Amino acid sequence: MEPPRIVGVALLRNEEKYVGRSIRNAFGFCDEMLLCDHRSSDRTPQILDELAAELPRVTVHRLQHPRESHDLIKPHAGTNTWILGVDGDEIYDPAGLARLRSRILSGEFKDGWTVFGNVLNVTHFFPASMEAAGHLSPPCRSMTKLYNFAAIQSWEGDCVERLHGGDPVFRRGYAATDRRYLHEETPWESADFRCLHLCFLPRSSAVDADSRWNIMETYGRGPTGRLMMRVMNLFNPSRRSRWKNEKYRRGPETLVDVRPFFPDANAPI
Repeated sequence: MEPPRIVGVALLRNEEKYVGRSIRNAFGFCDEMLLCDHRSSDRTPQILDELAAELPRVTVHRLQHPRESHDLIKPHAGTNTWILGVDGDEIYDPAGLARLRSRILSGEFKDGWTVFGNVLNVTHFFPASMEAAGHLSPPCRSMTKLYNFAAIQSWEGDCVERLHGGDPVFRRGYAATDRRYLHEETPWESADFRCLHLCFLPRSSAVDADSRWNIMETYGRGPTGRLMMRVMNLFNPSRRSRWKNEKYRRGPETLVDVRPFFPDANAPI
């Protein structure tokens, strides 16, 4: 049997400030990367085109709706493929991902459905000292997205974006509860699968809010709820996400060294 492949799928909208670092750090982990731009109005499309021209096995896709990002990965259901979902506010430790890749290729996680990693939900970034402050998971929830598509036969239905919603059909021997919580097994300092989640930092000149609505706040409330959200967003496009504040600001604020996330010593901008 051939070793598993790892496919990264990045869903992006107005992420010009950190998206280059986000993609570069995840690139070495993946055998292929799909960069999906959802109608960005800042420099994100240009940056993605530059990345695709520079990096092999990277393609850019222009989307009219986030659900199209799920259409790109559905064909991998039932194959020996792992899917990593990446956002423009997620910066992974590249050395840690290299170790995680070896663990995946060795078959350590083959009997599971999804793997959750360690996260620092960043509230402040200090480039001079290469430190960041924020809230760790645990006690916050982990928002990493790493799925074993060998565990499912299909993933159809109403998917609001890649890896969210719909109805995955599991193969015999697998279930949605087959989860590995690495963030509960391993402390931040020694974790392989760890992420700086920049959800509380401004990420684009096109968006004022430093805590944007998440996908469920935007698309997950049914037709009437979605219409109300769109109207509210027209009058207040900078409205902050209550959901993120509830889920990602739990526990004490912690200061961590982020130099491993920037190995070439470049600033993230």
